[in-house]
Amino acid sequence: MTEHKRQPVYYVVFVVTKYKNFEEARAKAPEQIAAHISRSKELHQKGTLLMSGAFLNNPDEPLSTMAVLSSREAAEDYIHGDPFFINGMISNWYIREWANMFAYSTVLELGNCLLSK
Repeated sequence: MTEHKRQPVYYVVFVVTKYKNFEEARAKAPEQIAAHISRSKELHQKGTLLMSGAFLNNPDEPLSTMAVLSSREAAEDYIHGDPFFINGMISNWYIREWANMFAYSTVLELGNCLLSK
């Protein structure tokens, strides 16, 4: 397994779109999807966007996505520059800090990180 940077905290952007599923989004917003993917690839190449994707379709929920970023600033830039955000195609979004358990050598260290937040 590759040794990854042991960053203790990442920032996860959760997004709920105004579309009921990916098929509807693809039919109604193909240009925004293309721009979103292109921008996401650029941010990934820069190293600020670590992973991103849509949750699999759930008929009881609208199309939702998430992205893991390296800093709070990168997360804010990601959402505010996203074509879906810019074009009013998002019904809700938020950012949460996420503790990387693999960055800690002991459970005690991880627990101390979680308690300090």
